[in-house]
Amino acid sequence: MSTPGMDVAALRRYLIDAGVPVRGELRVELISGGRSNLTFKAYDDESTWVVRRPPTSGLTPSAHDMSREYTVAGRLQGTPVPVARTVTFDSAGTALGAPMTVVEYVDGLVIRDRADLAALTDAQVEAAADTLVSVLVDLHAVDYQAIGLGGFGRPDGFLARQIALWARQWERVKTRELPDVAALHAALSDAVPAHSAASIIHGDFRIDNTILDAAQPNIVRAAVDWELSTLGDPLTDIALMCVYRTPSFDLVLGTDAAWTSPRLPAADELAHRYATRSGRDLGNWNFYTALANFKLGVIGEGIAHRALRGSDVGGDALRAAEVTAEFMAAGLRALS
Repeated sequence: MSTPGMDVAALRRYLIDAGVPVRGELRVELISGGRSNLTFKAYDDESTWVVRRPPTSGLTPSAHDMSREYTVAGRLQGTPVPVARTVTFDSAGTALGAPMTVVEYVDGLVIRDRADLAALTDAQVEAAADTLVSVLVDLHAVDYQAIGLGGFGRPDGFLARQIALWARQWERVKTRELPDVAALHAALSDAVPAHSAASIIHGDFRIDNTILDAAQPNIVRAAVDWELSTLGDPLTDIALMCVYRTPSFDLVLGTDAAWTSPRLPAADELAHRYATRSGRDLGNWNFYTALANFKLGVIGEGIAHRALRGSDVGGDALRAAEVTAEFMAAGLRALS
């Protein structure tokens, strides 16, 4: 049975040519796909890897950057931030027809939906959420110049460029006209803080983009899905993490998401813990919250856009656009 986006024989040839030993038959299983980059588990008789590549259709220019996630994961080796060991990167797409990353498989607990979360006690849920805040604080404290990521992004003017970027993304993926999009775009442009900090940012941080230790869920074994990472304002990371707690985010992910569960700390509490541990001022918090809502509205629309072009593994991706207006309205409320 063929898997869209995967050619096992070509992958095996590429790994061997790249100097990665393959012992016996190579087997590949789809871990997740459709809403973001496609993720596969590949294994032979001795080793296991994770292979990532962009979706097969409906791409948006900056949202599936394989080089970006491979570079940052490689540079973060040896820092306090837990990441999988990088193995090889097919930048030319010679194996699968699109750029592909290969990293070590990190065994552990992936909490995607509420059924997964049900396996944890309330104390474990609280401890896991608390640790996630600490991982984000650790990431933002990394000296990006010292680890060779000085050219990874352009921190100066980052917030203004983010607003412009997501406005352009909207024009590429919109499935209808929504007046609140232009209104929020204009309001954000008028409210950009005069000064902002700079750090490595993940760009998509929440519980399901981490691998927890199966025995001790308060330990993050690896943060994953770095395709939106860059150098920018660290408060955009924590704001997005908090806005992801919105219940309607379930429709964007296409599941009863673990991160929207009421069992987790409220968004305001997560922000407070981050501010306390990082020492960062959240004085312009409403702006960052509004920007996060703007992003999520465009992301939901983009998922529906790709579904209309045949890239809908889950079968219900068109529903993601149902909450676009809600996120845009929330952004406007934050700035009003």
